[in-house]
Amino acid sequence: MAELNRAELNAIELDGVVKEYLSHGEVVQAVKGVTLDIAEGEFFSLLGPSGCGKTTTMRMIAGFEEPSRGVVRLHGADVTNVPPNKRDINMVFQSYALFPHMNVWDNVAFGLKQRRTPQEEIRRRVGEMLEIVDLAGREKRRPREMSGGQQQRVALARALVNRPRALLLDEPLGALDLKLRQAMQIELKRIQREVGITFVYVTHDQSEALTMSDRIAVMNDGLVEQLGGPREIYEKPASAFVAGFIGTSNLLTGVAAGGVLELGGGRVLVPGRDGEVTVTVRPEKITISLDKPDGEVSVVPGTVGEVVYLGTYNSYAVRLGDGTEVTVFQQNAHDATTTAERGDPVWLSWPAQHSYAIGSRSTP
Repeated sequence: MAELNRAELNAIELDGVVKEYLSHGEVVQAVKGVTLDIAEGEFFSLLGPSGCGKTTTMRMIAGFEEPSRGVVRLHGADVTNVPPNKRDINMVFQSYALFPHMNVWDNVAFGLKQRRTPQEEIRRRVGEMLEIVDLAGREKRRPREMSGGQQQRVALARALVNRPRALLLDEPLGALDLKLRQAMQIELKRIQREVGITFVYVTHDQSEALTMSDRIAVMNDGLVEQLGGPREIYEKPASAFVAGFIGTSNLLTGVAAGGVLELGGGRVLVPGRDGEVTVTVRPEKITISLDKPDGEVSVVPGTVGEVVYLGTYNSYAVRLGDGTEVTVFQQNAHDATTTAERGDPVWLSWPAQHSYAIGSRSTP
C-alpha cells in the first residue's frame, strides 16, 4: 500500500479520549469521551466555561496529562504514551514564562541553542521570526521593558522558531486589557496564516474564538456540545447551552402548530415544525417598533423594561405578555427611528429564517 502523504493526515486526532481523577475517594471525569480531528494548518479553538474540560483536553494533546482511556494521534502516529518532549508541538501559556535576565533575541533563540543549531541558522530563523511578530529592532530589550502585548509576541516567536508541527495556546491573551486583547486576536490570526502551522487555542472568551477560528469545539461538562465553523455555531446552535454561551440569545419555548408558535399574544414563525419546540433568536435580528409591522414575519407585542446605552447600540429588555423576557439590540445608526423608553408598549418582529429551532440538526 502506498504511504499516505503527510498533507492528507490530520494534524491532531482524539479518539474517545477520557480523563478521570480520584477526588475524595470518588472517580471524577474531567473529559468524557472526546472525539475530534484537527486539520493540518487549521486554527482550531476549544471554547467553554471554566471547568468544562478544555484545558485538560489540551494538556492531553501536549502530553502533560495521560488519558485514562482513548487515543491521541499526531499526524497519524499514536502518541498517547509519548512524553511531551518527544512530541513535535510547542505550547504558549498565559504567563508567557519568558526568561527575565535574557533579552528578546536570546529568549527567542533559546530553544535553537539547546538543540545546538548552527549559529548562522539561528541568526536567520530568529531574524525571520521577529519580522513576522513585528518585533524587529527590539532584539536587545528585556521582558520588563516591554508591554504585555510585546511579551506575548516574544513568547509566540520563541515557540514558533522551533518550527513545531502544531502550536497549543492556553488562554495566552487573558492577562491583556480589552483593547490590546482585541488587537492581538487579529495579529494571532495573521501570524498563523503566515507561518501555516496548526494552532489549537483554548479560551472561555467567545469573541476570541469567533474572531480567530476556522472551527470551534464548544465544550460543556467534559463533552463537545457542538463542533463547527464560527458562523454555523452562532447561527445554528445545536443546544440551549451553545445558544446561551455563544453571544446573547433569546430562547422561546412552546408548542408549534403548522409552523407557528403562539407566544405572548403574538406569533413566531417556525417553518416545518410542529410539537414542542425551543427557538433561538439573536437580539440583533429583531426589529423593535412602536407600531405593529405588516408582512409574513414573526411578530410579538411586549413592554420595554430597561434600555441600556452601549455606545454602538442600545440594548432593550422587553417583557412579553406571558412573562418571557426578550433582549433586543438596536444599532445607534443616524437613521434609527425607534425611540422606545422604559414602560412603552412595543412590537418585536423578525423574518422566519432568523427563528432557529434547536435540535433541528444533528451535532457533527
